[in-house]
Amino acid sequence: MSVVVGYELYKRYGKVQALGDVSFAIEENTITGLIGRNGTGKTTLLKMMAGHLKPTQGKLRVFAQNPFDNLDVAGKVFLVDDTMAFPDSFTLQDILREVAVFYPNWNSQIAQGLLEYFLLNPQQRHSNLSKGSKSTFNAILGIAARCPLTLLDEPTTGMDSAVRKDFYRVLLKDYLEQPRTIILSSHLLGELEDILEDILLLNQGGLLMHKPILDLKQYALGFRGSAQALQENLLNRLSEEAILHREEFAKGSLYLMIKAEELPEDFENIRSSGVEILPVTLDDLCNTLTAPRKGGIDDVYKRG
Repeated sequence: MSVVVGYELYKRYGKVQALGDVSFAIEENTITGLIGRNGTGKTTLLKMMAGHLKPTQGKLRVFAQNPFDNLDVAGKVFLVDDTMAFPDSFTLQDILREVAVFYPNWNSQIAQGLLEYFLLNPQQRHSNLSKGSKSTFNAILGIAARCPLTLLDEPTTGMDSAVRKDFYRVLLKDYLEQPRTIILSSHLLGELEDILEDILLLNQGGLLMHKPILDLKQYALGFRGSAQALQENLLNRLSEEAILHREEFAKGSLYLMIKAEELPEDFENIRSSGVEILPVTLDDLCNTLTAPRKGGIDDVYKRG
C-alpha cells in the first residue's frame, strides 16, 4: 500500500518555484531517504506531506487523504525539523506529557529511556538546550510518537558524531520493533545508507530518481588510470551520455564515473592496462547526479 502519493506536484512562493512536476509513491513500512542539495525542495515536500503547506498545483495524498489542514492525517504524521517550538516555560517532561495526549501510539517508556540514555535532564527547559541537544530531544519525540508516517528533516543537525551513530541505531531498532513509514532528509548520506531502503533524489526542485538503494549502489563504477589507457580501452567504446563524471587528478591521469549499464561486457579487461576499477559511494553518485551541468571546478581553473 502506498502511504504517500504525489502527482505532478508544484509549489511556488511568489515567482520562486520550490518544486516542479514531482510525482512519486512511497510504500508502507519503508525507510526512504529524501536526498538533494540545499534549496532543492526537500523541506517544502516534507511540510506538504505533514499538511503544513498546500501544493500550488498537482495532487498529494497521505493515507489516501489530502493532508492539508486535516486533523485525521495530522494524528498519523509526525514531522521533526529545526522549527519545532514550545512555550519557553516548558520543561522536557512537560513536552513529553503534552505530546503523549495527541498521538495514540505514544510510547512513554521509550521516551523516558531515550531521555536518560542521551543524558537529557527532564526538568531542563527546551529553550535552554544547545542546538545538538534540541535536535536529539526533537528526534526522541519523533521516535516515541511511533506515528504511521514519521518525517525527519535533517534530524541530526548539531549532533556530534557519536550521538548521530546512536540516533541511527535507535531509529532502526525502533523501526524493526514498530514498523512504519519513515522519510528522512539528510546531507549525510554516507552515514544513512545502512538503514535506508529507498532514495528519493531531488534536483533543482524536480524529481531526478526514486530507486531502491541497492539499485543505486550498482548504478555506476569508477575508473582511475592513465588518460591514454582509458581513451583507448574504454572511452572509444562509450557514448558521452554514459560518462557521469570526468576528472583529471594528475598529469596524464584521469578518473571516470560511468553508468554500469552502459559498460561493455568485457570492461574488466581494462585492468591489464593498469586501470583501477573502483566502487562509487552513494554520496559521490548523488553529488555527481545533482551537480550543475555547466562547467565545474576544473573549468574555473582553465579560464584565462
